Amino acid sequence: MAPHYTYLQTLLPDSNVEKLVLACGVAGLMLGLGALVKSRLSTSKGVQVNVVPSSKLSLFGLMDFFFESWVKFQDGIIGKEGRKHAPFTATLFLFILLSNLLGLIPGLGAITTTVWINVGMALVVFAYFNVVGISEQGLVNYLKHFAGPVWWLAPFIFVLEIVSTCLRVLTLNLRLYWNISADHIVLGVFTEIAPLGVPIAFYALGTFVAFMQAFVFSLLTMVYIKFAGHHDESDHDHAKAH
Repeated sequence: MAPHYTYLQTLLPDSNVEKLVLACGVAGLMLGLGALVKSRLSTSKGVQVNVVPSSKLSLFGLMDFFFESWVKFQDGIIGKEGRKHAPFTATLFLFILLSNLLGLIPGLGAITTTVWINVGMALVVFAYFNVVGISEQGLVNYLKHFAGPVWWLAPFIFVLEIVSTCLRVLTLNLRLYWNISADHIVLGVFTEIAPLGVPIAFYALGTFVAFMQAFVFSLLTMVYIKFAGHHDESDHDHAKAH
């Protein structure tokens, strides 16, 4: 199968650079939308309009519906006390979803089929949930939870948990990379075999895969945040006893 052609190849022959440029474009679009929403809500009229949603379909109405639904979903994973993390997880989901969907447009590169973008996102997630764990539990208590409850197994468990936690960067990257890459390979093969009619079903499948991979990445991020900030009940009981 011939390499996937993109419009940017005439300017940027390196495919990784192409995808980085597209990623910057998606990030810029999201920042622009965020600034637009902020400016709309910064006025009393804007707040009044958004408190009582319009009966007509609008971009702000869709964004409000999405974020409200996202917060309710996240509450079921982290709890209401974790709503401060909703902007991070929602932004992550939207960025990955838009990046995945962009790759379905003929002539555009699939941003999430480069490890440089995926590893970057995974490192941000890794740093985020570790900072949450340290800030909520304290450095010593956060490190102690890696050792487990059995003292004589603590050295072995500690090393195992640290390695397992660091491997999350790799698993987040590879899960997203291989699923999106496989989807584009299948789509490319069937588009070449039958360019009319048949690819529609695979574009629908690709849209589903694009959504699911963004959802799974964000869901795992929520789970990591939850466990990083989790306070063991036995720790509380031990603290009260002293």
